[in-house]
Amino acid sequence: MEAITKIINDIDAVVWGWGMIILLLGTHVFMTIRTGFIQSKTVSKGIRLSVAKDPDSEGEVSQFGALATALASTIGTGNIIGVGTAIALGGPGAVLWCWLTGVFGIATKYGESLIAVKYRVKTEDGRMQGGAMYALERGLKWKKLGKILAVVFAVFAGAASFGIGCATQVNAIATVCEENLHINGAVVGIVIAVLTAVVIFGGIKSIARVCERLVPFMAAFYVLGCIIILGINHDFIVPAIATICKLAFTPGAAAGGLVGRGIMAAMHYGVARGLFSNESGMGSAPIAAAAAQTRNPVRQALVSSTGTFWDTVVVCLMTGLVLVSTIMKNPVINADEITNGGVLTSMAFGQIPVLGSVILVVGIISFAYSTILGWAYYGERCVEYFAGKKGLLPYRIIYVVVAAVAPVLALDLVWTVADILNALMAIPNLIAVLLLSPVIVMETKRYIHNLDDRDDTPVPVVHTGKQR
Repeated sequence: MEAITKIINDIDAVVWGWGMIILLLGTHVFMTIRTGFIQSKTVSKGIRLSVAKDPDSEGEVSQFGALATALASTIGTGNIIGVGTAIALGGPGAVLWCWLTGVFGIATKYGESLIAVKYRVKTEDGRMQGGAMYALERGLKWKKLGKILAVVFAVFAGAASFGIGCATQVNAIATVCEENLHINGAVVGIVIAVLTAVVIFGGIKSIARVCERLVPFMAAFYVLGCIIILGINHDFIVPAIATICKLAFTPGAAAGGLVGRGIMAAMHYGVARGLFSNESGMGSAPIAAAAAQTRNPVRQALVSSTGTFWDTVVVCLMTGLVLVSTIMKNPVINADEITNGGVLTSMAFGQIPVLGSVILVVGIISFAYSTILGWAYYGERCVEYFAGKKGLLPYRIIYVVVAAVAPVLALDLVWTVADILNALMAIPNLIAVLLLSPVIVMETKRYIHNLDDRDDTPVPVVHTGKQR
């Protein structure tokens, strides 16, 4: 087992080397420039559009339903345990890189969502299908290359759903239930598996209905807890910000055993956990965006890009400040001796009398369960792309089984495998965004000042992955 673990860790080190970091951050910066800093439009227009309805347009769910499904999959344990793990392994400087990945990643999320809607297709029974696989297949001029990359993306994304979307999430729920509620992990796995099966067999509309109700509650509940802790740690907020910024670029030590491990470690874990958290550039959220009722691609792209804003710019930043300020405020916490992000987070929320553990438990359970549902949908769409409808039932069964057995899996190994698959599915998606950036720019210029204009281009009908 040790040999297998070493091989997986070596692969992770190669995949998440400078090449991946440059590709991901480079795409974020490139798309920010190409779209004229679309981040400003995301805040000013995207948030407003996210609660608007467009019922007369083609699609399966409302714009907010698509956003809620995407947020359900992105606001997960990556925001709670993931940020803590980044700090534990990469130092507090990882928080800055995680945040920067989110700020610039808004532009990439906008671009990948735009092409997902523009190149989406419709099945014979009326279901919308879209995402990087269809953008690659239909958008690239090099059809053979596009098809190959599309299949590669779909295969890796389908495999990734079992890790980032299911195993890590169920494992986190089981751990928090065992430690705080003393419920056996095996029992937790079975309960989550049953609850997951009930929802995912209902399709995107069922998933969207649950997510529309769960996401606002869980986000508000968790953010309230963070605000309370920051109030308790108010005298350490400014020192925490200074420490995060300083140790993002240089090695060194700070209060509470905080150690800056250098720019490479900070970037590695900050960017990796940032991608795990907000999924900008990964190509997952656009799969949900493609199902939205929207009158033009830019409209939904703006809505989808707000997901990264809420997820990383707000929630992850608050989590990072909570953890670093807590460590600095409490000398008994030695961060250098803690490698488990969940332990750091538990210590931080333990500062809130009585309700601290309750907020953490409810937050992790709701965050993780919503992620399980969102990624089940992503995985289904990818499996249907390369295997047809006949692959859906086996996929759902395996997904539920993984949920049931996840509590007994080695969490560290599962997270590492998830990181590897995240990177491998991100590569073809980033290629799609870069090669189709002229289309993104053209569509943006056409609709950004005319968001109510309707794109009447017919949506092609497909049968088992082949256009008719």
